[in-house]
Amino acid sequence: MIPKQMEAFLRQALPEQTWRNRLRREGDLAFMEFTATDVDRLNRLGIRPDKLGPRLVVCMWDERDDLEVGGYLVVDNLAMGRPSMGGIRMLPELKPATIFNLARGMTLKNAAADLPYGGGKSGIVAPDRPISDAEHQEIVRRFAHLIGRYRTIYLPGPDVGTNDADMKVIAIENGIDSALSKPVDMGGNRIDELGAAAGGVVIAIDALLEQMPRLKALPQFKEMTVPSREAMTILIQGFGAVGAHVAKLLIELTPAPKISGVSDAHGYLFDSDGLPIDELLKIRDEHGLVTFHYFLTRLLDQRSPNPQTKFANAPNDLLREDAFCFVPAAPIARYLDVDEASHPAMTVDRMGRWSMIVEGANTYSPDPARRAARLRMERAVYWQQGVVIASDFLVNSGGVIFAAQEHIIKTPDHLRFPREILGDREAVARWLERHQGELAELAARRLEAGVRQREEVIRRNMKELVDFLIADPDMLPLEAAEQISITRITSRERYRPIRDVMDPLTAIGPEMTLRQAAQLLVDDPNEMLAVVQDGRLLGVVTDWDITNAIAHGKPDDLPVSQVMSREVISVPPDAIIPDVLQLLEAHEITAMPVVEKGDVVGVISSHILARKTLARLLQG
Repeated sequence: MIPKQMEAFLRQALPEQTWRNRLRREGDLAFMEFTATDVDRLNRLGIRPDKLGPRLVVCMWDERDDLEVGGYLVVDNLAMGRPSMGGIRMLPELKPATIFNLARGMTLKNAAADLPYGGGKSGIVAPDRPISDAEHQEIVRRFAHLIGRYRTIYLPGPDVGTNDADMKVIAIENGIDSALSKPVDMGGNRIDELGAAAGGVVIAIDALLEQMPRLKALPQFKEMTVPSREAMTILIQGFGAVGAHVAKLLIELTPAPKISGVSDAHGYLFDSDGLPIDELLKIRDEHGLVTFHYFLTRLLDQRSPNPQTKFANAPNDLLREDAFCFVPAAPIARYLDVDEASHPAMTVDRMGRWSMIVEGANTYSPDPARRAARLRMERAVYWQQGVVIASDFLVNSGGVIFAAQEHIIKTPDHLRFPREILGDREAVARWLERHQGELAELAARRLEAGVRQREEVIRRNMKELVDFLIADPDMLPLEAAEQISITRITSRERYRPIRDVMDPLTAIGPEMTLRQAAQLLVDDPNEMLAVVQDGRLLGVVTDWDITNAIAHGKPDDLPVSQVMSREVISVPPDAIIPDVLQLLEAHEITAMPVVEKGDVVGVISSHILARKTLARLLQG
């Protein structure tokens, strides 16, 4: 049944008429879908459509009354390609607006990573009570059936509240290629264990350090001293999954920078000469949190090899310390703000002296109020204090790059689950055991490709970030980061095959009368009909053809074969948008059929291109 908190929110947000008109049932599964044109309904759900999306918002649930299973799916934008890609979040108080914000982050992240996938996200509204592992697995299994309806436009991965084991559950139900970041035994790679996102942050730190001297062309960086890598000092806010991996990978560099400060829920440690990261990582493996334990066992009795090491039980005070680079890697919505109204970790006037911030935590939000607050912070930090900021979606895309390889490097047909074993865990387990060698080899190839692409993409992102900032001194780092992603989106949009945007084309027989054809064109938005006989395209009829015939006194019961255009300009479905525009202009027509191997598969027109592409973005 629909989760109680989800039903309460939707009943309050949407009028009864919307429930009657939009609710669709497929067996035990219920769906309410909204597109970008449903502006009022989306506003009621807390979502404000814009130039990028959302393309689709779905509220969905399982109506069986033995378990509360429901949630949301947002496909934000598909300009980079199909399907969209983004994780499944599982928390009790999820709202559609939260999922939309996360989906927009994935649109920008996938574009910044130059992946051929759109941005999407889904969320399971979890029970507001402790649940068993078995109950958790059953909720994920049923949610798999809900999102399975959208498998052509959405690929899930893990997020807060879900993991690779959950992706395995989804793959068992929907197919081996229906989820990302699966275990190695399914040909995937666990991005959390590999530190995929953290690896991207480390690459960004190193690449941005190389680019920093170029920023001295800007007045706020004129006096900046850029250290060598071994002399660089780094603060890491949040010594959790991402932050600890960042620290581990940083100290493996040759030469390695100094990590002078780390924080966790119990406090922070700081030493300007560098902290003993190897020791802190061991403590984390054994005890989870490190700062207070290190204080008790190393500092309290002064057994620390560095007696000047500082401990404080206020984690956020780490942000008062000085370092060349600051890495926010804690799940804190705002690590900096200009005032205390938003309850940031630290206000700008009290922050330490830094030169660059590389965001390891997800901080981006398209919400107008949050974006405005972020830009106010950047004005103070970037313009006034000379700190460049590498936004989260430019640098922590390592996870999604690794996960995407599971779709980019296709699973061979003979390794895909036969349809008859879907949903049968024991049968799938036997299948995986029989093919474990090939799947392990596939996982290794995907990992190698992910490592290579992560390095290339993130280094390029850091160069492009500095390029934009130098080219326009009035541009803020977030604006530059968004421009990097939007430039890739619009570039990809220009070269999308028209099969992604074409509309269906109504086919008629040559014996249909002008009157009947005219009535069809009144109801058809594409202003064209395909005249087909025995599967062969004979010609097309447009509203102009009929108007011209009537104007010359032709009877309205005349067959369309007498007035149709026989010399048809057509285009194949793999043609790209610039080629289509060139044909439309060269032949002075507004529409033409899309033909593949003699079959009419759709229609493309200037109206469709204007309606379905990012024309406004292409125009700036």
